Amino acid sequence: MKVAVIGATGLVGTKMLQILEERNFPVSELIPVASEKSIGKLITFKGKSYPVVGMQQAVDLKPAIAIFSAGGSTSLEWAPKFAVNKTFVIDNSSAWRMEKNIPLVVPEVNADVIQNTDFIIANPNCSTIQMVVALNPLHQQYNLQRVVVSTYQSVTGTGQKAVKQMMDERAGNEVDRVYPYQIDMNVLPHIDAFTESGYTKEELKMMFETKKIMHLPELRITATTVRIPTMGGHSESINASFEKPIDLKEIRSILLHSEGIIVQDDPQKLLYPMPLTSQDKDEVFVGRLRIDDSFPNTLNMWVVSDNLRKGAATNAVQIAEYLLKKGFVA
Repeated sequence: MKVAVIGATGLVGTKMLQILEERNFPVSELIPVASEKSIGKLITFKGKSYPVVGMQQAVDLKPAIAIFSAGGSTSLEWAPKFAVNKTFVIDNSSAWRMEKNIPLVVPEVNADVIQNTDFIIANPNCSTIQMVVALNPLHQQYNLQRVVVSTYQSVTGTGQKAVKQMMDERAGNEVDRVYPYQIDMNVLPHIDAFTESGYTKEELKMMFETKKIMHLPELRITATTVRIPTMGGHSESINASFEKPIDLKEIRSILLHSEGIIVQDDPQKLLYPMPLTSQDKDEVFVGRLRIDDSFPNTLNMWVVSDNLRKGAATNAVQIAEYLLKKGFVA
């Protein structure tokens, strides 16, 4: 099976290659794609070297699957060109997520929306992915009504230049700034551009994507997204209200038996999720479970996941695995 990875030399693209190898996805031929300056560079995958190629050459090679992590404008231009050849495109940008006829997929939640004619499939925002994985099994039991979420997001979500900015600031080196302010020893309540509503695009993504993925167009949801000087994963404080009465013991049991979730919730032993311990793992970690007595049927929870893995690369590869399982690709 020919598999193209677009943006193969970037932070997420590199992670995608790693996860394809780790999960032993049946790649017969890898087609690494990157910008013109990287063409010809060798990428090692499963012990073999593959040269980086340009976009048109990758389209002409007609891969079965093309996994994109190269930004929205690239996806808008090139995803349809792959799709015309009946290549299944799994796109990690925001370009296609809110298009009505494009599936927006978190496999643990809504893989069944994918049809064999869906040649462009959107990978959700990293923060949305971990939140819906944690909320969906509880929604199935109690009917989710409202969500208030605040995020604490790793600099890795911005990319390699952001990591370099933080580490240069920490080392006292000259800094090439990606963020408008210092990030080390600081917190920025600002991810993506501000809109006229006062919300950032990142906040709106979380709000709109959650409604689409969970098939809850009337869900009341509000978000505040914050960048913090850490690596390893994104963290979220979630306050969720349900239609039905909730029971903490039952909630723990539901989460313990849900796909893709690890419960770390033992305050007496100081056990709770952290970016440091979620790094390089594919699961969504849930803890600090407690009833919010200030509002009926409301739960507080703390959710952490590696944003480069489950928040991006792993989710994309899981979609590819679903296509294989359903026989859409072979």
